[in-house]
This record gives sequence, structure tokens and C-alpha cells, in this order.
Amino acid sequence: MRKLFILSSTFLFSLSYQAQTAYDIRFNIKNSKDETMYLAKYYFDQTTIVDSCKNIKNGAVQFKGMYALDKGMYILASQEKGRLLDFLVNDTQKFTITADRDNMITSLKSSEKENEQLFSYAKFMTQKDKEFREYQTTLKGKKDSAKLAQQKAQTLSEDIKKFESDFMQRNKGNFVHDFINLKSEKYPAEVPNAANGRPDSVYQYYWYKNHFWDGVNFKDERIMYTPFFAERFKRYFTQLIPQHPDSIIKEIDKVMVQAQEGSLLFNTMLGFFAYKYETDKSMSFDGDGNCITMEKVFIHLADKYITNGKTNGYYSDETVEKIRARVDILRNLLPDTKAANLYMIDTINSSRVLKMGFDTAKTSESVTYLYEKNRSKLEPLYKTLYDVKAKYTILVFWAVDCGHCKTELPKLNDTLNVLRGKVDVKVYAVQTKENLTSDWKKFIVEQKLNDFIHVFDPMHLNNTTEKYDINATPVIYLLDKNKRIKAKRLSPSQTVEIIETLEKIEKQTVK
Repeated sequence: MRKLFILSSTFLFSLSYQAQTAYDIRFNIKNSKDETMYLAKYYFDQTTIVDSCKNIKNGAVQFKGMYALDKGMYILASQEKGRLLDFLVNDTQKFTITADRDNMITSLKSSEKENEQLFSYAKFMTQKDKEFREYQTTLKGKKDSAKLAQQKAQTLSEDIKKFESDFMQRNKGNFVHDFINLKSEKYPAEVPNAANGRPDSVYQYYWYKNHFWDGVNFKDERIMYTPFFAERFKRYFTQLIPQHPDSIIKEIDKVMVQAQEGSLLFNTMLGFFAYKYETDKSMSFDGDGNCITMEKVFIHLADKYITNGKTNGYYSDETVEKIRARVDILRNLLPDTKAANLYMIDTINSSRVLKMGFDTAKTSESVTYLYEKNRSKLEPLYKTLYDVKAKYTILVFWAVDCGHCKTELPKLNDTLNVLRGKVDVKVYAVQTKENLTSDWKKFIVEQKLNDFIHVFDPMHLNNTTEKYDINATPVIYLLDKNKRIKAKRLSPSQTVEIIETLEKIEKQTVK
């Protein structure tokens, strides 16, 4: 009976140990120093340390843990040398890898089948690279060395092409197949000639683009844990497709629909897009003079994926509401959107309005009371943005106690000299600090900014922070004759350059 109890206890202990060890990965690295080793993983465009091993003797390294590792590509790294080798972690998470530190790639062996296949691929590629380099050394001093090297490269390329084809066919259905496919470029087997008799580059571009994601399964999150996916992903969206918001939106939707909604891969891609296109402040113009910015992409992402709950809790409720509020501001400031009207008071009537009590009002309630009390007197005094009749209106938000503003306003005035008498341009300059009227007027006189239409908002009637996204000053918008936004957040020199560009485009169109 006692013997049976001991056997049962041993069996239960064995089961308990197995349950607590989800992964157990061992390395026997010959000729390796007994230094700290790290287990790290690729995660989109980052690498993170997962585990470490300090008690190493004679190159024996072990990483084990009670929770399963994310499936994908991992790194064995040493404290002194850094990355030593890459290997796969998939369904089998208990295996051994052996190697010789002095000849790492060619000596690799694994008890796990997929890693053994991966290592065979690496060994072949390493051998072909070595073969080519050795051949190059034999060509030194030969007249036709370049031609011979090209011929050798072509021969090796054919060998590699055949090996890869056989390798991929042999490993179809395995993650090692998907991993190699992810790093491999696809090119058309035959390229037709264009009208000039040369290979058709347009055909090649569209073929390459249309086959860029061949064999990539966006529902398989393992692709995110590789060194190739993030680089390929970024290259596609920054270099391969036209950098126009409409084109980008179309391509984003094509990729996102292939991923599992709310999955980690779905949310990681979305997070990348959201950050990139919210922070992208680039601005360009097409041949018709239309301004191109990337806010439209961010707004689309927020509307279609973030504010409707498709991220499955990836963003907190607080963050979602902040994004919602942000896009509600940006959607009204997109290029070619009609600018919101502003109801302001100019310098001529500033003293008159302030004497109504707005200069001493301290709370929003008191300002509202004064506004309602004096509404009939105030309305005839408004100098609105839409009152400005000009082919181009430069809308400037600035503060007299802002050092940068005090530099930029006179610069804008001087820069506009090249347009005066040639182009119909007016400046509507909004002073954002209504309590500094004396300093405001003094600065205008001292800097001779007499051509500007100077206004402020003592009634707090206009919410410029939300209407025009004014969180710092100065901010310059360029509006056309219909008060549509042509460009925004400009410097004085950019403002003039854009007006000159728009004028040139208009003249070319008339011709």
C-alpha cells in the first residue's frame, strides 16, 4: 500500500511539474563563454527580453517558464556579443538547440523539426554566400572580373531559386514556410516590353504591388513576432503606394479587413496607423493647387475602427473619447473645408466694448450676462472673418506676450511686400489675449502693422481653441476668396510661397 502511495505521489508530482513548465528551451553552445544569456522576441518593430539565464556552465543554457510563449521568431542573445541566433517557437515549446560558437550557423542543430528545417535554409544561404565571396577573391587582377562575377552570381541565383522553390514546397503548411514567404520578394516571371522596347516598369510596379502580400495570412498573429513583418508593412505604406490620403485609406481598409477584428495584430496595425497619421504634419499640393494633408486618414481610422468599439478594449474609454473629440475638431479643418466664421471686435471699437464691463468681468457667467445685456450694441460692431473681401485671406492667431509671435508678425508683414499691389491679399489677425489691449495696440503701432485687420474677442464669443485647433501661437491659415482652407500652420515665408504657387497654377490653367 505504501509503495502504491509513493508511486501515485511521484506520478502526481510529475503531472504538476509538467503543468507548471509550459516552455523549456535548452541550448548547448560549444566554445561559449559562461556569460548571461537572454531570450528575446520580435514584436512588430521592437525586440523585448522575455527571459534570462545567468547560471551557465560549459555553454549549457536553459530558459523555462510556466506560461506558454507567444508563437513566432525568438532571439538568443549574449550579454557581451548581443544577438547570436534566431529560432522559431511554435506549438512545441520544449526542445534543444546545439551549436558551436566559433561556427554558429553551419553547426546549428535542433530537436524540434521546424527549427531544423529553418537551420537547413540558413546553412544553404550561408554556404552560397561563402561560395560567392571565395570566388570573388580568385578574380582579383583579372580583366573580365566583373563579367565573371556577374555570371557566377547568376548561377548561384538560379541555385538559390530552385532550392527555395523546393524548400517552400516541402514545408508548405508549416510556420517555417510562412516565415520564409514573409521575407521573400515576389517578382513577375515574365515582363512585357513597353512601347520603347524596354521592360515595362509600370507593369512591374503593379505586379509587385498586387502580389506584395501573397501568402501572408493576417489572421495568423505569429507574423507579428518576426523580424520581417514590420519592415515590410511600413515599406508598403510609405514607399509602395501613392502618398495621398484617399489611396492610403483604401489600402489600409484592404489590410484591416483581412485581420481578425479586435485581435492583437488588428490593434497593433491600427495603433501604428493612428499614431502615424495623427502626428503626420506633412503638406503638399497637387497640380491643381489642392492642399494634401494626412488628417483625413486619421479621421477615417477613428470613425471606422476606434470610436465604434472594433478595437475590443485596446483603447480605454477615456482615450476613445479624447480621439473622438480630436477628430471632431480636425474634420472641420481639412483642406478645402469652409472655415468657421469669427465674430470679433477691431482696434477701433475695442475701447468702446471694454467699457461695457468686459475689461473687468472675471467669470464666464458675468461675460455672458454682459453680452446678453449689450447684444444690440455689439452686433453692429462685429468685424467678422467673412466681412473680409479678398482673393486670399491670411488668418493669423497670435498673442502679444508670445515672443515667437512678436518675431513672426513683423516678418509676415515684410514678406508680404512681394505681393502688395500684385495679388489681392488681406490679413485678419486675431489677438488671443483680450486682457492685453494696451500692449497689443502699442505693438501694432511700433511694428507698423497697419495693413492688417486687427481683432480680438473680449466677449469670449468664439471658441477658437476648438474651431481652429489653437493650443499655441502663432498659427497661420490661408483661405481662398470663399473662405475655404487652402493651407494651414504655415510660416510667413511658406504663406507667400503658397500664394505664389497658387497664382502660377491659375495662370497655367487659364492658358
